[in-house]
Amino acid sequence: MNWEPISEACLCDEIRSAEGRMSPRVLRLREAIKIPPEKWVEPTYGTVGGGFWVVAIIGNRVIWFNDIEVGFNCSLYVAAGQLAEYFCNQDQLEIAVQNVLAIIETGKDSIARCSAPVPREWQ
Repeated sequence: MNWEPISEACLCDEIRSAEGRMSPRVLRLREAIKIPPEKWVEPTYGTVGGGFWVVAIIGNRVIWFNDIEVGFNCSLYVAAGQLAEYFCNQDQLEIAVQNVLAIIETGKDSIARCSAPVPREWQ
């Protein structure tokens, strides 16, 4: 299998499609937190594709696209340009933005996180 990182043009198509599925409330939040897509580094899995595309920032969290697993994630960051957490959720953008809205309203993350594989010896 020859994996290729997603192009910015294909990512923008994905974003436009997701925005069309968003409720007005979620779309308003998306509009408030969106940024032009930019690559951020992630040292564990993100080096192969030159980083992952970040598409929104709010506080100490970013929404980014994991093109290895093909889905959006919401992660913490400490320094701009570098993701502090790797997740491999396969969420649509509207789900990731809805989760940020839930965090704002309740203070709680509403999405279970799928972490990267953990190497271990099979019994």
